[in-house]
Amino acid sequence: MPVVTSWMHPVSDGVSLACRHFLPRGLPRGYVVGIHGIQSHSGWYVESSSRLAEAGFDVRFFDRRGSGLSGGPPGHARHWERLANDVASQLIAVRAERDDASPGAPVVLLGLSWGGKLAAAVARLRPELVDGLILLYPGIHAHIRPSWRQSLLLRLAELAGVRDRQARIPLEDPALFTSDPARQAEIQQDPLALREATTGFLIADRELTRLSRGAPGMLNRPTLLMLAGRDRIIDNAAMRRWFARLAAADKALQEFPGAAHTLEFEPCREEFIAGLIDWLSERAPRPEGLAPRG
Repeated sequence: MPVVTSWMHPVSDGVSLACRHFLPRGLPRGYVVGIHGIQSHSGWYVESSSRLAEAGFDVRFFDRRGSGLSGGPPGHARHWERLANDVASQLIAVRAERDDASPGAPVVLLGLSWGGKLAAAVARLRPELVDGLILLYPGIHAHIRPSWRQSLLLRLAELAGVRDRQARIPLEDPALFTSDPARQAEIQQDPLALREATTGFLIADRELTRLSRGAPGMLNRPTLLMLAGRDRIIDNAAMRRWFARLAAADKALQEFPGAAHTLEFEPCREEFIAGLIDWLSERAPRPEGLAPRG
């Protein structure tokens, strides 16, 4: 089993972001920085993160500000740049450590669900910080989105400068995430799951949607997209069209036909994790002298 530590990463406005850090044995062959979904937190992805570390990758999964164990008002962001800057701060720190410990190892940004939207926006805006991009059922194009009335109310809140009013996140049914009843119960009872977001966060989300949807022609790093075939949250057809416009010469699409949204919670979990490891391993050879795990 890999060594797993937890620590806090302070960012420029004084908020500290909680990080679950999964360390490989010996020199990392690559680094993975994870961004979770709108309702989840890093604790949902311990299995896949541990397996990646066992395969030789240094994995850092941060809780978004206002989510999980991180600081900041629950479900809040003043603007989209703050969320993007939080991720950039993490990537800068990882790259500095990489340069000392394992020069040349790739730094890969992994975003899942809503976090895929933020990951695509950051990769578009700060390409020098990203050597590879993994998007797992990303929320760039979604079936679940604001109604025209909700969009109008959000616009009025923006014009009035209202940023801290709370709104329910429309993902109350845990069956949207997984077909596994046990996992559904865990989600329903999770005290760290985010159930509400502020108008400030929702305004930021709207801009991140625009940035991520317009990103394909600017994303030239190696990219892996994974989709769940029975996803009721993500618009898979729209995501396939988005992927077809991707500028990257090295791009791969993997689909899991029988799976619901969160691949980690589905019967295809082993196939899903193996796909992640294989894709990363092909782009991050094991450092010379580091034997594989036996």
